[in-house]
Amino acid sequence: MKIVIIGSGNVAESLAQAIAEAEGLELVQVFARNEERGRKVAELAQTKWSNSTLAEADLYLISVSDNAVEGVAKSLKIAENAVVAHTAGCCPIEALAPHTNRAVFYPFQTFTAGRKVDFTKGYIFVEGATYHALATVESAAKALTNNILPADSARRAVIHLSGVFACNFANAMYANAAEVLEKEGLPFDIVAPVIEETAKKVIESKNPAKSQTGPARRGDTQTLERHCKMLAAKPRTREIYEKISEDICERTKISKSY
Repeated sequence: MKIVIIGSGNVAESLAQAIAEAEGLELVQVFARNEERGRKVAELAQTKWSNSTLAEADLYLISVSDNAVEGVAKSLKIAENAVVAHTAGCCPIEALAPHTNRAVFYPFQTFTAGRKVDFTKGYIFVEGATYHALATVESAAKALTNNILPADSARRAVIHLSGVFACNFANAMYANAAEVLEKEGLPFDIVAPVIEETAKKVIESKNPAKSQTGPARRGDTQTLERHCKMLAAKPRTREIYEKISEDICERTKISKSY
């Protein structure tokens, strides 16, 4: 299967490398406006780059920001039997109109430039407007992982929202932890084992609510109050602390008077 990736962001970079290494798939081009990034992604995947002439392919994967998907799709001039798919979690398949063979190829993972992703450990959610479109993205997905599930726009939006909480928001909390430590000249390494054990515990238990620990879970109001006083000079961070502590208290039915 010949594939063209359209885009040069973090998702495009990881997908390009994975597709280039997968059996049964051939990455024939990275098509991207940004020459510097486009050439970089193409080089990593050992394929060609262009920002003017689109190569012929069986599958075109649009891997750009959600807001740009519709515009990019409308600009594509491709063969009628070719499949056009986007890789966004919170973007409807209708954004790929007017293409008949439109589909979704959504790899549920966090992507960062410079880091290769092991697609075999993650899920890819697929959707197709036609049988041909669905069969094509399913076939491409099977070359990367055994974890493939169908998901329409509504379900993908839910999955994407869960990822924001589990990944993006969690990382924001890590940033707050790093800031607290840095203020006292302490390295982030101190909290790293706690992050690792928490993640392992949650994954093994499959029930984050039951794995909850900490002063809010115990109803330790004195500690909660002390922490809030420590954050007095940073009202935004204090508000985050209070809101999350309130959420934990509510979930565990602990009094939140502090």
